[in-house]
Amino acid sequence: MSSRGVCRVFALAHAACSSGIEMKQKLLSASVSASALLTLPLAAHAQTSSPPASQAEAASAVPATRASRASAEKPVATLKSVTITAERRKQSAQDVGASVSVLSGRDLKDMNVNNVNDLQHATASVEVEPAFGGGQPQFRIRGVGFIDYSANNSSTVGVNVDDVAYALPIQTQGQIFDIDRVEVLRGPQGTLYGRNTTGGTINFITNKPTNEFEAGITTEYGSHNLFNNEGYISGPISDTLRGRLAFSTSDFGAWQTNRATGQSLGNNDTAAVRGQLDWDATRDLKFHLEAHTGFDKSDNEGLSLIQPFTSLSGGAGQVLVPADTNYTATGWGLSPAFAHLVGISPDAKPGRDNDSNGISLTATYSLGLVQLTSITAYNFLHRREYADWDATSYSASDEYFNDTVNEFTQEFRVSSNNPQSRLHWVAGTFYSHDSLDEKFYSDFTDRLGIMALTAYDQQVNTLGVYGQATYDITSRLHGIFGLRQEHETRDLTNFESGSVTDSSFSPFYSPSAPNQSVTSNGTSGKIGIEYNLLPKTLLYATISRGYKSGGFTAHNTTDSDALAPFKPETLTAYEAGFKSDLNRSLRLNTSVFHYDYRDQQVLSAVYDSNSQSLIGTFVNAPKSEINGFESELEWDPIAGLTISQYVGYKEGKYTAPFVTYDTQASAAAGHNVFTNYQGTALSFPRLSYGGQVSYNWRTDGYRFRAETNYSFHDTYSQLLLLGPGYTVESYWLVNASVSVTPPGGHWDFTFWARNLFNRQYDLTKNFFLPGDSVAAVGEPRTIGVRISYKF
Repeated sequence: MSSRGVCRVFALAHAACSSGIEMKQKLLSASVSASALLTLPLAAHAQTSSPPASQAEAASAVPATRASRASAEKPVATLKSVTITAERRKQSAQDVGASVSVLSGRDLKDMNVNNVNDLQHATASVEVEPAFGGGQPQFRIRGVGFIDYSANNSSTVGVNVDDVAYALPIQTQGQIFDIDRVEVLRGPQGTLYGRNTTGGTINFITNKPTNEFEAGITTEYGSHNLFNNEGYISGPISDTLRGRLAFSTSDFGAWQTNRATGQSLGNNDTAAVRGQLDWDATRDLKFHLEAHTGFDKSDNEGLSLIQPFTSLSGGAGQVLVPADTNYTATGWGLSPAFAHLVGISPDAKPGRDNDSNGISLTATYSLGLVQLTSITAYNFLHRREYADWDATSYSASDEYFNDTVNEFTQEFRVSSNNPQSRLHWVAGTFYSHDSLDEKFYSDFTDRLGIMALTAYDQQVNTLGVYGQATYDITSRLHGIFGLRQEHETRDLTNFESGSVTDSSFSPFYSPSAPNQSVTSNGTSGKIGIEYNLLPKTLLYATISRGYKSGGFTAHNTTDSDALAPFKPETLTAYEAGFKSDLNRSLRLNTSVFHYDYRDQQVLSAVYDSNSQSLIGTFVNAPKSEINGFESELEWDPIAGLTISQYVGYKEGKYTAPFVTYDTQASAAAGHNVFTNYQGTALSFPRLSYGGQVSYNWRTDGYRFRAETNYSFHDTYSQLLLLGPGYTVESYWLVNASVSVTPPGGHWDFTFWARNLFNRQYDLTKNFFLPGDSVAAVGEPRTIGVRISYKF
């Protein structure tokens, strides 16, 4: 580890300790056909086991030739059971009647999952878009998502870290280190979780303090001088107290260049520390304390010009910067006036200067047949992010975010604690208070002749009461019933949007914008059945309803009416599936679903005659639907060889009259034009596909592992907002690695390649103002070595 990394880790650890106390159906046939094609891989779980007793007895009961002895002693491949807590109790993933994908810590490394955005390359029906290439992730699961570059609205996908729910998508970066597993739950959630969602939930479960001393460190060096480090130390402090301290740092790695100056862009500069304590106060009362802190001073990704950058005045249409032909080229530039206004250097590169920290306390108390759980948490984020959305040295759309997020959550749960009972249940209450102070600066000097500021405060109070029960009607048939009631108030205050200089502020409109408030009351629930057709085959069918609260469009605006809140959305999901271990080495899981969407929250845009540009606004589509399926296969044909894969398919459309802004026609006409979008396809990729193949073997005491994984992402057309010129084309990604573990098992050497075939691809395409079309491109091929040591 570099000396800079060591100093950074110890400084963060000291900060965490000192500040912790202060922190407050055609689809069914299609899925069967797809399942039949599952002969390539997703996530490797399996290892080897000893021969079954019957084999061993047979081998010892009869004289064996040399060949037969070798056959009898050969290890037999067997699938590994994966334990999850998706339903608030420990279960095998194969016993949970829901579509759940599980990625282990090893899977995350193999599949190049370094942040939440990378999850889209590792599991079916998941997409995570970077807003204009920045740090704001935009989640979709099964096509259910919310696209917004501002930070004030909740996501359709919930993110939990060790049962602590995060309110805003921007808070989820920097969580993936020292991870035991990630659970991706598809479909509405709410009857088991603190936060209600329509799309699904992603649970990050970290490694916990251990009963025996453990320690390890991993160092990774790769292309562009990328330098990553992770480490941990864990073990008992006393007979009743255990602790764990983990850290992560990342440096360098710039892979983009300024097309005009040759300056590099893309360096990492992050560090994070997480400390945990487990205390067994009594046999029945246990506490878990967690504190974390970190910073991110990395470069932002630069955007690529997919069309020539043209002038809109003084020679309208004149090409100022040609479209990029070099895949890694980008551009940026700050005017001295804008740099002074936001308080950064005129020489600054697009990048972040974020600080985050938090603390949580989980208490569990066993009362025999009942268990009580309390989870109290506080999280803080200060986001400072400069982005150049025009990708040139011109001041067409230079952006600077200055956000402060404070979040307090309290969850109480009571649950059954008798594994032998026919009734398993959980009930709880959840409260959160979230405050956001956002200032969003824009430099439009070369387009509109102004610099702009949008600023506001937002307070959100959420109270939810939920419960779910599973009853064993027979030894094979189980019934499920869940219910949730939620109340939320969301207040937007002190909103202002207008042109700004160091000495003045001029509102875009008058009078001043009034404070806005929206109150949401939603009921959601779940009903379902599970049937064990065979000991290793589970059939299930569920109907669940999800609910997402309303919110505000907090963009630059010239009209206070644009602040009028949009309505909540609801989604009723019909899902059926099966999970089957067809034999001891072959596993197949499949689900099909139909979503009935009401008041879907959709990003559109109005045409503003003053700025002669489109301004984003959220509207509600009265009715829409999504249909699809997923299949996952895992096969261990021989000991040491694991083949696994996933496939997901979905399609959707607006199914009722939906008259709203036609953004393309409005821009062409110079005034708002309206279109009925009934029958129009929803905007998301239809097909996702991927897999993994790994092989483990031993030679002279050395353990070897060869692995490759791949993913396919389908074409993505943002038809409603942007039009066909901003279609993201389909692409494949392939990664590979080879690992060697010497005798003794303490060292592990891995040689890896990411984007092995150097595929050029786009993550998203967009524009902020006319004459400036950009794309966020994917990282080119990188290679490197990872060295791990465990004490």
